[in-house]
Amino acid sequence: MSELITLDNLKPGQCATVRRVKGEGPIRRRLMDMGIVNGIEIEMLKTAPLGDPIEYQLRGYHLSLRKAEARLIEIELTPESGTNR
Repeated sequence: MSELITLDNLKPGQCATVRRVKGEGPIRRRLMDMGIVNGIEIEMLKTAPLGDPIEYQLRGYHLSLRKAEARLIEIELTPESGTNR
């Protein structure tokens, strides 16, 4: 297993696998309710003009998260991450 980083470190076009959702209580529950759970594949699409929020694609839909929320999600980069598909 490669080193874990947080979701806010992905660059556009990079893909990763969620390995852990940190945080407690309502924020953790909210992230999990949005489909961010261990093992799910996620791709970073783009950032807003000022860098926050960040848009991701997972489970066939787009999701925008603030950087503070993305920092709670530990990921592992997929080997082909960042390649044109």
